Amino acid sequence: MRLIGLTGGIATGKSTVARMLAARGAAIVDADLLAREVVEPGEPALGEIRAEFGDSVLDAEGRLDRAALGRVVFADSARRRRLEEITHPRIVARMQERIADALATAAALVVVDIPLLLEGGRASMVEGVLLVYVEPLTQLRRLVERDRISEDEARRRLAAQMPIDEKRGLATWVVDNSGSVADTEAQVDRWWSAVVSAQPLRREEA
Repeated sequence: MRLIGLTGGIATGKSTVARMLAARGAAIVDADLLAREVVEPGEPALGEIRAEFGDSVLDAEGRLDRAALGRVVFADSARRRRLEEITHPRIVARMQERIADALATAAALVVVDIPLLLEGGRASMVEGVLLVYVEPLTQLRRLVERDRISEDEARRRLAAQMPIDEKRGLATWVVDNSGSVADTEAQVDRWWSAVVSAQPLRREEA
């Protein structure tokens, strides 16, 4: 197994697990970073976003104000789909380039880190899906604390994604990040050992 997808839900700790995998030698292709790249000043996507959503989603320097844009698209599913129509083709094109580059290296594992891997129907592009899971109430609490938003706003953002328990049923493997960092690290250790030693993993928690 050489190419896997890493996903989770908002505020489940996917980035933490990605760093743990990188520390063990995985090459990480981060869709969030690519999403930021394609809306940098000078990129065609930013001009389209400005035309569609107006100057209110830009900051004083003309860069994308992600918080302002988030308030718009998380409140309106049609506008969120329009944003996806603008950005997703460009993100996918860059992702394919970065995956090809990573597979050409000697990295033991290439991890494609995609928040909406399952929602976007992209699971077929990888050999297996590793889900970073937390209990739904823990996810809600962490999102409120992390983004300093109201519980109502957090619930709206969560509603824009597939429920984490539904994702759990679709994943190949699960790392449960509801507990301590040490506990998550131990799960990643077990998962990594099984992958690099080519021992088949059952469809269950790591």
